[in-house]
Amino acid sequence: MADKVGAPPRAWQRMLSGRRLDLLDPSPLDVEISDIAHGLARVARWNGQTGGDHAFSVAQHSLLVEAIFSRQAKNPSPDDQLAALLHDAPEYVIGDMISPFKSVVGGGYKQVEQRLQHAIHVRFSLAPEIDEKLKKQIKRADHIAAYFEATTLAGFSVQEAAKFFGRPRGITTDGFDLTCRPAKAVQGAFLKRFEAIERLRGVKT
Repeated sequence: MADKVGAPPRAWQRMLSGRRLDLLDPSPLDVEISDIAHGLARVARWNGQTGGDHAFSVAQHSLLVEAIFSRQAKNPSPDDQLAALLHDAPEYVIGDMISPFKSVVGGGYKQVEQRLQHAIHVRFSLAPEIDEKLKKQIKRADHIAAYFEATTLAGFSVQEAAKFFGRPRGITTDGFDLTCRPAKAVQGAFLKRFEAIERLRGVKT
């Protein structure tokens, strides 16, 4: 439905939890993990250009990144693991925009993404801005996941994926789930992992 003539454009989204999340000024109080899990499980990676009966969702990607991060990091804290799991959490609102399109859109997209990430971190008692060392570790896991997804699911050659994401060293796909799964199953797996990390953090779920 269009906004009334003369009224300011609507900048909030109603969530299934009943929350109204303002994209311009997101409040941590309007962030719910149930909404994040539901949304991410229904956002397709690679613009849906992957094989299989189901999309490979951002929720699956987030689980993969956290698993890679936890395998490679030295004694990661539960806070660090949660930061890895939620590294793409803003996409439950703004979707997974592929990198070439981000380049076209420019800085406005990044500002919205950063405000949402800040609100999400505050909601779950993480540092609003994670330190550079942790950010680099998560980004490394993100690139490894992207390489695995690109070569396994998205039709990239090894050479092409290595050019864009770098070739992983000392790690293979063994033990990681790269099957395209139904949204509800992934949603449940994401929530289960979130709750497991929260228990490690001493937070009652």
